[in-house]
Amino acid sequence: MVKNYLSLIKFSHTIFALPFAVVGFFVAVSSTNAELNWTTFGLVMLCMIFARNAAMAFNRYLDRDIDKDNERTAIREIPAGIVNVKSALIFVITNCILFVIATFFINTLCFYLSPIALGVILGYSYTKRFTALCHIVLGIGLSLAPIGSFLAVAGEFTLLPLLFSFAVLFWVSGFDIMYALQDEEFDKSHNLHSIPVWLGTKGALNLSNFLHLLTAMSIIFAGYYGAFNWVYWIGAAIFCGLLIYQHSLVKPNDLNKINLAFFTTNGVASVIFAIFVLADIYLV
Repeated sequence: MVKNYLSLIKFSHTIFALPFAVVGFFVAVSSTNAELNWTTFGLVMLCMIFARNAAMAFNRYLDRDIDKDNERTAIREIPAGIVNVKSALIFVITNCILFVIATFFINTLCFYLSPIALGVILGYSYTKRFTALCHIVLGIGLSLAPIGSFLAVAGEFTLLPLLFSFAVLFWVSGFDIMYALQDEEFDKSHNLHSIPVWLGTKGALNLSNFLHLLTAMSIIFAGYYGAFNWVYWIGAAIFCGLLIYQHSLVKPNDLNKINLAFFTTNGVASVIFAIFVLADIYLV
């Protein structure tokens, strides 16, 4: 049973945004000279898990009929009958409630902002029905990770975590556009919106390139603004290098390596970057 739900929400994909939440948390501790509170850290990690569980399960719940018609996604848990529709919805509601409860125990600001965060991450699932900018909305949802964890510690907005949030926004939007190339023809035939449908394969890859250029610029600006040391710049160079590598894997006439570019490369990039940021903060 647990295995089915972990598969439903692709729990392993939590690795994309989670490292940036860790970065936001420890950058806040370092820049504000706040006390390192492991209880707060645990609550932030729970918020990340609950929010992503709710968002992914809601997406699968809402798209169940679309997924059933798409050969690539027909094997997903709901259309395949592995997880029933009612159970999936209960799972969504439960995780939403747990998310709000966790924010309550962090601080008042996070608690008050929790409905807005849920609105963004759940609202994404509707967007491909009416706008090609759905990838940007997904990016906004995941970009809440670093700023949210920063707020959990500092209780106020500053520029540095916003720069990391912009990096996540552009990064996620860019790789989601690449991933959507797989469904370009299906989306066209079912009146669904995406950047590949709007701009075509070549145009979509060009826009993804541009968004990842903005990602690199955000990472670089954050490094200068935050006055990080040389260890940060090694992590930034590796992260940017992996962005370039994933684009070398996907060509307009060859989409066979999309999964390698999407899953493996991005997961490795975020983890390595977070490790180097933490090393820069605590070891240099």
